[in-house]
Amino acid sequence: MLTHDLAKAFVTTQAFKWDPAGGFTLASGATSPFYVDCRVVMAHPGPRQLVAQAAYEALREVNCDCIGGLEIGAIAIATAISAYAYGAAPRRDWRTFVVRKQPKDHGLGKLIEGAMQPGDRAVIVDDVLTSGGSLLKAVAAARSAGLTVDHALVIVDRKEQEGRAKVEAQGITLLSLLTIDDLLAAR
Repeated sequence: MLTHDLAKAFVTTQAFKWDPAGGFTLASGATSPFYVDCRVVMAHPGPRQLVAQAAYEALREVNCDCIGGLEIGAIAIATAISAYAYGAAPRRDWRTFVVRKQPKDHGLGKLIEGAMQPGDRAVIVDDVLTSGGSLLKAVAAARSAGLTVDHALVIVDRKEQEGRAKVEAQGITLLSLLTIDDLLAAR
């Protein structure tokens, strides 16, 4: 039921579009008949709560200390999950962090900001999985900072460009709340 409600939220917020004739240009330059914008879903409190609840359920048994990912999309996702988990039963005290696209050019010049420290077990979160590039960039940065990363969670797996295989090839257990099939079924 939770998966169905979350998929429906993509439709009602117009965060999912399907155009088999014209398609949409992706960040990679490839064209896809699907457009998925998780920022729209995360901008609505009800759907954001569904994402947090579904993610908590998916991660409940994962042994982790902190949750984070690449700016800017992962900030809302990690924060929503952390806040939900803190109020859930059993309570989880999952801290959050964000990986910058490049280190700050002032202050401490950090690439990663937030409540994490070397040795922490981290889950990397991302909104949409296509090629896996942004997720793997966050994994590499987190591992370079001394975090142990063996799980990642995405809201939607587009099931394109072998993203899942690329992520799993790096020793990551990938969890997805929805696939493109779920979104198509909800239209």
